[in-house]
Amino acid sequence: MQTSFTEKQLRDPGIARANEILRSCVHCGFCTATCPTYQVLGDELDSPRGRIYLIKDMLENDRPADERTVRHIDRCLSCLACMTTCPSGVHYMHLVDHARAHIEKTYRRPIMDRLLRSVLARVIPHPTRFRLALLGAKIARPVAPLLPDARLRAMVAMAPRRIPPVSRNDDPQVFPAEGERRMRVALMTGCAQKALNTDINDATIRLLRRLGCEVVVAEGAGCCGALTHHMGREAEAHDSAAANITAWMTEKKGGGLDAIVINTSGCGTTVKDYGHMFRNTGLAADATQIAAMACDVTELLVRLGVKGKAPESLKVAYHAACSLQHGQKVTAAPKTLLKGVGFDVVEPADPHLCCGSAGTYNLLQPDISTELKVRKVATLEARKPDIIAAGNIGCMIQIGSGTDLPVVHTVELIDWATGGPRPAALAR
Repeated sequence: MQTSFTEKQLRDPGIARANEILRSCVHCGFCTATCPTYQVLGDELDSPRGRIYLIKDMLENDRPADERTVRHIDRCLSCLACMTTCPSGVHYMHLVDHARAHIEKTYRRPIMDRLLRSVLARVIPHPTRFRLALLGAKIARPVAPLLPDARLRAMVAMAPRRIPPVSRNDDPQVFPAEGERRMRVALMTGCAQKALNTDINDATIRLLRRLGCEVVVAEGAGCCGALTHHMGREAEAHDSAAANITAWMTEKKGGGLDAIVINTSGCGTTVKDYGHMFRNTGLAADATQIAAMACDVTELLVRLGVKGKAPESLKVAYHAACSLQHGQKVTAAPKTLLKGVGFDVVEPADPHLCCGSAGTYNLLQPDISTELKVRKVATLEARKPDIIAAGNIGCMIQIGSGTDLPVVHTVELIDWATGGPRPAALAR
């Protein structure tokens, strides 16, 4: 794609990166075939190619975002299926994130939009606040149909039937390895996950210790910054990310670290991109080190080697989270691990398509999100599984709200097959 940025514009590192990405696009349109919003809406501007044109026009002309551009960018899930499909290697993620930051700086949203986004940014990354919000949503559930905004109704519906008690395993501490220590790893405990499902971190800690890992929950580590980053709120996102980098580098320089383990794939995609996020700052070197050490829990489990046997014969429908398969290119590891311990693993039709969760997307774009959820659940249930497994809490909540099948994290099943407890979701 030909661009016409001025020399002055290109002195801005963000614009220079956008220019590189835009110039790599050859207009082929392969991305439209795998874009969920294009499949649902059928509008060229709701495809990656269409959004690229809108972003190019906005940035080249150095103009504030307009309502039309914002509408179509907001509808993007950032599922990154387009990046997997693209034959030219267009790094759409960096481009759309830059566009969102530009929108946040130059566009004044309607008052309700500003309020909802501010609430999400100030609540979800903070587990205690999020727990209180979930409790409030449960109380408000009987009057949810009366709420005037579909996004408010979606927020109320998000609250799980049961809000788990706080797990003290999420507190900063060190868990010794069982037997001979093979590795020392930091576990990212996350933010929303700690409020929605404490079983995942508990299972991860048990499993890693069993495999010879000393597991560190670092003091000062918290939200990865993904939620605010994808809302264009750069300063807040970078503050969260910088806190993690500092916390993990402190551990690395102290007791040492062999890896940073992440069991929420949306977080993993962001942490692995810290080097790019901080490339022009004083944290660049540390951020690059942290990004290189970050791995999805299934990547580490493959390295460690897992031996076990599924306690029950179960057909598991594996849902590949977009952030894992497209963002991190981790595709085989989860399925290999589940099959290796004896589960019968099946996949739905069109496994590359998003379930519609996508961070806060299901709260801010509930109509499109619901359509994608219905499609995803139908393809999963068509395989007639006993259980659904996924590697991302957002996907688990989204899919779980549309099916009666148990939905568990991949690591819970592997923990169970190697001596851990039966996943609680199976009992429910």
